Amino acid sequence: MAYLLDKKLSAVFEVLLRIAIALIPLSHFAAFAFANSTTSLVSAAAAGDVGKEWKEAEALLNWRASLDNQSQTLLSSWGEGSPCKWVGIRCDKAGSLTGLNLSSFGLIGTLSNLSFSSFPHLLAIDLSWNSLYGNIPDQIGNISKLTLLNLAHNDLSETITSSIGRLSRLSYLDFSSNQLSGRIPSEIGLLRALLSLALDTNSLTGSIPTSIGNLGNLYELDLYDNKLSGSIPTTIGNLTKLINLKLMVNKLSGSIPPEINNLTNLRNLVLGSNEFTGHLSQYICHAGSLVHFSISDNHFTGPIPKGLKNCTTLTRIRLDGNQLVGNITEDFSIYPSLIYMDLSYNNLYGELSSKWGQCQNLTSLKVSNNKISGNIPPELSGATQLVELDLSSNHLMGKIPKELRRLKSLITLLLSDNQISGKIPSEIGMLSRMKNLNLAGNNLSGLIPKELGDCSNLLFLNMSRNILEGSIFSEIGRLNSLENLDLSMNALIGKIPPQLGDLPRLEILNISHNNLSGSIPSTFPDISSLTSIDISYNDLEGPIPNIKAFRDAPNEAFQNNKGLCGNVTGLKACPQMIHNPLHRNYVIIILVPLLGTLFVVFITFQVSHKCSQRVMKIENKLTSTQNDDLFAIWSFDGKMVYENIIEATEEFSSKYCIGLGGYGSVYKVELPTSQVVAVKKLHSLPNGETSNQKAFISEIHALTKIRHRNIVKLYGFCAHPRHSLLVYEFLEGGSLLQLLNNEERAKAFEWIKRVNVIKGVANALAYMHHDCSTPIIHRDISSKNVLLDIEYEAHISDFGIARLLKPDSSNWTTLAGTYGYMAPELAYTMEINTKCDVYSFGVLTLEIIMGKHPGDLILSLSPSTTFTTHNMPLNDLLDKRLSLPTNQVASDLLHIASIAIACLHTSAQSRPTMQQVSQEISTQKARLVKPLQMIKLGEVVTV
Repeated sequence: MAYLLDKKLSAVFEVLLRIAIALIPLSHFAAFAFANSTTSLVSAAAAGDVGKEWKEAEALLNWRASLDNQSQTLLSSWGEGSPCKWVGIRCDKAGSLTGLNLSSFGLIGTLSNLSFSSFPHLLAIDLSWNSLYGNIPDQIGNISKLTLLNLAHNDLSETITSSIGRLSRLSYLDFSSNQLSGRIPSEIGLLRALLSLALDTNSLTGSIPTSIGNLGNLYELDLYDNKLSGSIPTTIGNLTKLINLKLMVNKLSGSIPPEINNLTNLRNLVLGSNEFTGHLSQYICHAGSLVHFSISDNHFTGPIPKGLKNCTTLTRIRLDGNQLVGNITEDFSIYPSLIYMDLSYNNLYGELSSKWGQCQNLTSLKVSNNKISGNIPPELSGATQLVELDLSSNHLMGKIPKELRRLKSLITLLLSDNQISGKIPSEIGMLSRMKNLNLAGNNLSGLIPKELGDCSNLLFLNMSRNILEGSIFSEIGRLNSLENLDLSMNALIGKIPPQLGDLPRLEILNISHNNLSGSIPSTFPDISSLTSIDISYNDLEGPIPNIKAFRDAPNEAFQNNKGLCGNVTGLKACPQMIHNPLHRNYVIIILVPLLGTLFVVFITFQVSHKCSQRVMKIENKLTSTQNDDLFAIWSFDGKMVYENIIEATEEFSSKYCIGLGGYGSVYKVELPTSQVVAVKKLHSLPNGETSNQKAFISEIHALTKIRHRNIVKLYGFCAHPRHSLLVYEFLEGGSLLQLLNNEERAKAFEWIKRVNVIKGVANALAYMHHDCSTPIIHRDISSKNVLLDIEYEAHISDFGIARLLKPDSSNWTTLAGTYGYMAPELAYTMEINTKCDVYSFGVLTLEIIMGKHPGDLILSLSPSTTFTTHNMPLNDLLDKRLSLPTNQVASDLLHIASIAIACLHTSAQSRPTMQQVSQEISTQKARLVKPLQMIKLGEVVTV
């Protein structure tokens, strides 16, 4: 950092610093700045320097005493020996305190008792990622030598003190992810040495002060996710060194000032989710350095900027959700580094360029809801990294190119609501990773290709509103992951294949408006997951299955058929079998499946018994020796897979690591079969033993007893002298924590998706607590342990501290879990029960709704309290990165919030069970009786 170097060399290193800021994330920059904020760490305990040292030590100890008890324990080294040896403290050679770094310590308290004036030589303060609350004291402006100030990711509130303008040497200022309100003080424009300014993710209001234009050295300006209004000041054009400008998710309006064209060094210009209007400058990216350009969800009109055509440096383009006009054929070019492009919801016309297939890095291409015409170019298959292709709601014609089979990474293919004709190519079955296929609303004809049965990962399949003919392909029974199937409004004939009843995850089925005949197969009662059906307008007859989805379906779901019967309103009752001459046949029909069911139950019991014995043997073997190889991966050659994992990760190279846990590291591994799995390798001790065998065994115990769509799948495990491994399904979406901490991804995490994630977690916990033969308590439900797939389906993971609840006995254990999610009773009792998970679920639910951990808000949510927060508008707690929910979604969120608060009751006995929670969340509630903005938090607490 320039402030640490000899003045004669400062100019040289300032240039290097500017390059570094452009290339590394702010979090890394902060760590780098702090680590270099002192030239040495020398003890100042010499007898002759006690006065100065005592003053600083006294100030630190006074502040520690004001923090909560747990925070004081974390700072237990303070008070022992020289302050220069205390945790988080850095000193210069003279023994003066120059650095205070307590980032991610879990501190709870305020800054009001920290005497900043006692540290005249302080250069760097990093208190980020704690739970500090209250205001930022005015006296912070007295630290005249301060160059780095990072208070990000806390719960600081009130306004930003104007005394901040006195920190004339400050080069790095980060107040992001707090609860700061009010205006940005104009005095911030006095910080002429500032290189990076981050005030994002707060509740700041008012306009962007024109004085920001005085920060001529600024490289990074992050003001996103606030409530800022007004227009962008023209003085923004003075920030000619600016590299990153992020203003998304505010209430900014007006047009973009032409002075923004002066920012020729800009690499990231992100203005999405505001209220901007007018035309875009035609000279955007005229300097040719723009990498990320996003103006999504505004009200821009007029043509596409000409400067974008030759901006070959672009990696991300988001123009979606505006009213832009232009010829998609002429206004865009080839972008060699392009990763993501979304042009949806505009008024673009023309034809898709065949040259886009040359974008080798492109993973997402969305141009839906425009006026694009012509054919889908076969050359588009050259973009082999495509994961998502959305061309829906346009005027596309012609056939679906067979060449799309080359898109092996494709997960989402949306071609609905166009004028595409011809047969569905059989080659589409080669897209084995695909999860979402929507071809609805076209002119597709012919048979449904049986090769679709090879798309074993399909979750959503919609071919409705076409002219498809023939029967429903029997290979559909191989789509074991399918959840939503819509084949309605076609010309399908024949019987419903019995294989359709073998789909274990099917929730929504619509085969209405066809010419299907015969009876509903006897396999349908086995679809326990089914929640919604529509079989209307066919030639079906006979009894309907006696399962919830059929019993709860409206009469419209059965109308206009040949002769359906059953105990449902609107249908006639089926004839009594006892008086039926075919009674014997009915007995056979019932008896055969019954005997078959008993046989399956017997086999299941045997398999479960063998599995239990197997895990017991594994546990005994693990505890007795580590010298023998032990490897088990179901449906695989264990030794071969073990060797494949070692080879694929290059002996567990860090470049394949995608996460670190308390007792292991997680790696993304692509096996030779092209299957991608996640492998957790347990940390090893110096003697070669596994660091936590108990957690290893617990995870195997739990996951071999569980099969649920919202729980991560364990494919296998390995206990080897060199490596102990757990092999899981790989989930592309990462953890919920990562999603909520990523501004761009969190914005795409819409309310309905959040509701579905909450439902998924609730269903999984209800299954663990109430549907397993031995109830399972997870004990560590948190946002880091909820993984998401590409469609935002939730999967609970990390069962390392899970426990099987033993009936008729007390269940005692040591304290474990994630701080901030653990039930309060665990502080004074070691007895665990399912209500511990219920409490954690309540915290997690609020975190999903708020977009961040609720923190101290939990303390004010008991119905018996009278905190002033009860008068807080409910919408103030909702994630500000999203617009307010409306209609039924708003009602669902209100209902879910009230359930979550009930889960946080201080008395475990007063909390609902997860079975009750799951049922309540799935219950449709009436719409709100008054606008969401008028509902107070206290009304939810008392619901």
